[in-house]
Amino acid sequence: MGSVKDFRPIFFVIGVLLTTVALAMLLPAIADGIAGNRDWRVFLAAAMFTLFIGVAMALVNRTGEANLSVKQAFILTTFSWIIISAFAALPFVFSDLGLSYGDAYFEAMSGLTTTGSTVIIGLDNAPPGILLWRALLQWLGGIGIIVTAIAILPMLNVGGMQLFRAESSDQSERVLPRTAQLAGAIFLVYLALTVINAIAYWLAGMSAFQAICHGMTTIATGGYSTSDRSLGLFDNQAIEAIAIVF
Repeated sequence: MGSVKDFRPIFFVIGVLLTTVALAMLLPAIADGIAGNRDWRVFLAAAMFTLFIGVAMALVNRTGEANLSVKQAFILTTFSWIIISAFAALPFVFSDLGLSYGDAYFEAMSGLTTTGSTVIIGLDNAPPGILLWRALLQWLGGIGIIVTAIAILPMLNVGGMQLFRAESSDQSERVLPRTAQLAGAIFLVYLALTVINAIAYWLAGMSAFQAICHGMTTIATGGYSTSDRSLGLFDNQAIEAIAIVF
């Protein structure tokens, strides 16, 4: 049975992830503020609460050890989805949508796992902050799944993924340093493709806001949209072709 210290690196990383989610909440707050929607207060309050918890977890559990074992990586993967979704659901609960916490948690988990299922109807009339938050959840979830795969699959000797591990002679199966290096490079590619995708949508006829939201959800292969009709709203073959390519 592992000691409490075994969980400190896990809670440290979750704290960092919650801090990232909190900062991401500020973007919908800005979008709602510009649109004059009062939900900006909801996002700001949720961001401050999540930031407090995230920073506290990171500081309390900070250690000199910068690596995660494979066992810790598996535990982190499980707990990160559960805990982050719990905080990501808060804006859905307290916004004008008035979702129950169960529905809000479902929406957040669906977004972060890029599942694409939704319990929200009337997206065409939803506040811009909520629409942007849904897109951000899928975008963050998309890169999160990629990083998780890079961290775990090499240790399972899945296909050619063991090549990532073969270069290291570290028998303790530490995964975090290599994951961080790979994640940095992949994030830049992910971001660049998102920007290119959004610009393509905009040139094809979407508004700038619609293009940004759909650019993030398309790259993440999540499927969230700003309309109940999804891409059918635009009835535009160029937009559909762009979605297929990306």
